[in-house]
Amino acid sequence: MSPPLLKLGAVLSTMAMISNWMSQTLPSLVGLNTTRITTSDTLTQISPKEGWQVYSSAQDPDGRCICTVVAPEQNLCSRDAKSRQLRQLLEKVQNMSQSIEVLNLRTQRDFQYVLKMETQMKGLKAKFRQIEDDRKTLMTKHFQELKEKMDELLPLIPVLEQYKTDAKLITQFKEEIRNLSTVLTGIQEEIGAYDYEELHQRVLSLETRLRDCMKKLTCGKLMKITGPITVKISGTRFGAWMTDPLASEKNNRVWYMDSYTNNKIVREYKSIADFVSGAESRTYNLPFKWAGTNHVVYNGSLYFNKYQSNIIIKYSFDSGRVLAQRSLEYAGFHNVYPYTWGGFSDIDLMADEIGLWAVYATNQNAGNIVISQLNQDTLEVLKSWSTGYPKRSAGESFMICGTLYVTNSHLTGAKVYYSYSTKTSTYEYTDIPFHNQYFHISMLDYNARDRALYAWNNGHQVLFNVTLFHVIKTEDDT
Repeated sequence: MSPPLLKLGAVLSTMAMISNWMSQTLPSLVGLNTTRITTSDTLTQISPKEGWQVYSSAQDPDGRCICTVVAPEQNLCSRDAKSRQLRQLLEKVQNMSQSIEVLNLRTQRDFQYVLKMETQMKGLKAKFRQIEDDRKTLMTKHFQELKEKMDELLPLIPVLEQYKTDAKLITQFKEEIRNLSTVLTGIQEEIGAYDYEELHQRVLSLETRLRDCMKKLTCGKLMKITGPITVKISGTRFGAWMTDPLASEKNNRVWYMDSYTNNKIVREYKSIADFVSGAESRTYNLPFKWAGTNHVVYNGSLYFNKYQSNIIIKYSFDSGRVLAQRSLEYAGFHNVYPYTWGGFSDIDLMADEIGLWAVYATNQNAGNIVISQLNQDTLEVLKSWSTGYPKRSAGESFMICGTLYVTNSHLTGAKVYYSYSTKTSTYEYTDIPFHNQYFHISMLDYNARDRALYAWNNGHQVLFNVTLFHVIKTEDDT
């Protein structure tokens, strides 16, 4: 096919696509007013990626509100569905308008080409008549060439008329698209903007109410453990890593302590990202070796068990000095009452929303777990609770809101099996499973700021998310 006919085929194909789109898509505009935004004053469940999530809600016999709220990963505000649909449709129409404009320019260009060819054809036709009248005076070769040229040009005669018709149709399409764009723009300005502002205010109101609810939350009860999220693979089979639960939001330093004994080196990283990449910011050489892996960083200081003793050390990262040390009376040490995996894990130091704690065992309590609340400055024991759970049968333990949660193993199949509330001095057996992905846990501690469990799992540094059940305090509560 000659070039003019190829161009014509492309134009006709494009026109067919435009006609098909206009017949199938434009009628759908009739359904634009079918979307409704419902208004409700009740708290509804929303995705954690879009806002706060209510885990459950109810009322207790005294009429108090009981609910669970999961803090969002991030706050996003989605536009109204109708507004988004209108905006997308308007974009499609604008894109189609641009395509038609390009097609129009191409058609006009080809139209001018055909007009020129029409003039040439008329001239050739006149010459052809002259050749027929006097064919004997011309060579046969020249005559044949002219005839072949004429045969190529003859099909363009009906094409000229088709181009004239197509040009008119494109002009009509341009006008219809222009009118439709104006209508859609008006709808978006008149309806879409109003609905979006209304929705935005409702979302802000809900978020404010949920934040107020969060401020009234008392300490929660552990309901579920999910994960883990593997942060890094490093170090030996045993170790500890942690962040400070009392640090500001901008302070995300990470501390790393490899091995459970014969080590005094603490490595510091400015952030989780630096920890993952291995970019150390500072190294500390402690004055004493530590025992076990159950250390804790709390309010800028490191608390750890001094090797081969029941002495607790408080070490300041800022000053690089030991601020306090105290013997934990009657506490077993040096693998007398460790967790099931051993490793001199006799004394477990931890922190939660209430404060600083030590978990250990004594001969006086027949090797069962003792919980002591400590003064963070002097390390003095403020109060102790004696449980009936054998320390040697515990895989690991951690404190959340004054309640000790104990796992039944450090190996595959481990679960939170026992809990003891220091508030009520009561215990209960639980069944909260979690995934021990790398088969051997030698450190498991709760961070109240992150609402997460930090774990050292067979040379893997991992995080577990926790779900807590909260009770809302009312103004009548004292």
